[in-house]
Amino acid sequence: MSEFEKLRDEIIACKKCSLYETRTLPVIGQGSHKAKIVFCGEAPGASEDKTGRPFCGAAGKILDELLESASIKREQVYICNILKCRPPSNRNPKTEEIEICTPYLEKQIEIIKPKVICTLGNYSTGFIMERYGLADKIQGISKIHGQVFETEQDFVIIPLYHPAVATYNRNMIEELKKDFQLLKKYV
Repeated sequence: MSEFEKLRDEIIACKKCSLYETRTLPVIGQGSHKAKIVFCGEAPGASEDKTGRPFCGAAGKILDELLESASIKREQVYICNILKCRPPSNRNPKTEEIEICTPYLEKQIEIIKPKVICTLGNYSTGFIMERYGLADKIQGISKIHGQVFETEQDFVIIPLYHPAVATYNRNMIEELKKDFQLLKKYV
């Protein structure tokens, strides 16, 4: 059994917080286990909870469009969230849920060894930047999106707007596409 299979089984069996009680399926992650780029969102939504696949709803369609705009195939990257289970009514993740769940994310990053971690939105940006020594650089996503932050590890962090922003405001799509152009050099 591979490290990823062990981790998958651990996440499926997890009952460390109350989110397991209301989930349909945990959303472990999807994509290449040798990806150079990992996309990390906040938490699964309703579509993801039903399918067990990350970013398969409206925000996922936007993410696919953004990847295509940068000539990146979804199969080339790894897509996951800081939480593996959907918070009820898509509420924001609670601090204790993030603390309980993120060791799974850290293990995914350790196994994949990406060159880039793209954080999608404020929650994942805050967690990832703090975890990898960049707490002093954290600001709102509108201020730091599209910037490249070096880490002490062998990867960079690039905060990005969450693709859902373009489902509410289609005018944002060009801004998101511009940020995704940065990723071409890492594929």
